[in-house]
Amino acid sequence: MSTNADRRVALLTLGCARNEVDSEELAARLADGGWQVTTDGTDADVVLVNTCGFVAKAKQDSIDTLLAAADTGGAKVVATGCLAERYGEELAGELPEAHAVLGFDHYPDMAARLDAVLAGETIPSHAPRDRRTLLPITPVARRTAPVVTPGHLPAHLRGVMRQRLDSGPVAPLKLASGCDRRCAFCAIPSFRGAFVSRTPDEVLAEAEWLGANGVRELVLVSENSTSYGKDLGDPRLLEKLLPQLAAVSGIVRVRVSYLQPAETRPGLIEAIATTPGVAPYFDLSFQHSSEPVLRRMRRFGSTERFLDLLRSVRRLDPDAGARSNVIVGFPGETREDIDELARFLTEARLDAVGVFDYSDEDGTEAAGLPDKVPADTIKKRYDWMSALAEELCAQRAGDRVGTVVEVLVDTVDHHADGTEVEGRGAHQAPEVDGSTTLVPGGAVDPATLRPGDLVRAKVTESIGVDLIATPIELIGPAAR
Repeated sequence: MSTNADRRVALLTLGCARNEVDSEELAARLADGGWQVTTDGTDADVVLVNTCGFVAKAKQDSIDTLLAAADTGGAKVVATGCLAERYGEELAGELPEAHAVLGFDHYPDMAARLDAVLAGETIPSHAPRDRRTLLPITPVARRTAPVVTPGHLPAHLRGVMRQRLDSGPVAPLKLASGCDRRCAFCAIPSFRGAFVSRTPDEVLAEAEWLGANGVRELVLVSENSTSYGKDLGDPRLLEKLLPQLAAVSGIVRVRVSYLQPAETRPGLIEAIATTPGVAPYFDLSFQHSSEPVLRRMRRFGSTERFLDLLRSVRRLDPDAGARSNVIVGFPGETREDIDELARFLTEARLDAVGVFDYSDEDGTEAAGLPDKVPADTIKKRYDWMSALAEELCAQRAGDRVGTVVEVLVDTVDHHADGTEVEGRGAHQAPEVDGSTTLVPGGAVDPATLRPGDLVRAKVTESIGVDLIATPIELIGPAAR
């Protein structure tokens, strides 16, 4: 058993970038409470799993991670995050391997909760409730956490409640929590709560803190970034905030994610497409393009409206990146609907498309809708749409051959056979949109590059959605 001075907690994160931010906030709270925080379960006293509860596969991945942590023996296993928030006592009953199941309301005093778990105390499992009438976990009252303050920062940064869990040059930055939309297929508002924007000064302070910690690219995340500022009385607040974020010391690229097409206004399009330091990148949550399906989903739009939106983007920047997710097999979807979706994807020229097969989610309106599409039909449509999306996105990547892209270097691996340098163009978000490999042949030797460098590179080849490019100019060197 560890002494009070060397308690170790391994913090494992599943799911989206919003969960990554939650984990880093938890890490700061735990460090402030005297815990040593790691991402390696070896020799940990407690393994804290920040779970995902979005769709069936994500739920299973979370359960598998909890079971794997329990199988290693020795450490106490605690579940938190979306799956724990969503199912609470039910999850605890079905997963006796977990020593505690804690919800979002436990976050502010998580260090004390883990102290109790380590001492062998029994903590009542989280009791789920519909959070749509409640405030989400963040923003929360923040207090100074000197343990995570690097060096001698200005006073306004000393209250940033966050501790980085990796040293890479990119980090998510949360704009808001919760969601006020009522999409028929989505359970997120029921366990993440109502939409609440963080104030601009809080977002900027955290951006400065991240910049001081070696971050070069900020990825702005929320359940719906186009809603940012509405609850603060200014629906154009994101347009105003982007230039300020791009000007933060150390930051060379700001990327916006999770845009709702129906709320993506011309001013926001212009700000993303034309602001220096902001990636001309549009993560547009289309979900479908057939108007009847969208209406049943409680969403708005159509193939033509969505294509018009993309045209307005490309009038400002023809090379702007665009990605989306689509759902096939939603209740009532006909062959005509799926053909319409295929027409949209063919004309949209998206850089990346995530295809999801519909499944009923507990507590959603869609789960009770009639005219369910048979499972074998959903699988056929999923396979077809996935293959089509893969082909179309590869064609779009091929269109970039011969162009110049700005690549942020993520990793540099020196070995006996040479140096492997991986990065991402402005149209490539971390982990989801492919990558760019930098190879010799340009004015800059890839072997001289470091993670965090921003370089111009000429694309020489495409492989699927991935690019091969030769660096021709170092335009934003990382700190040496």
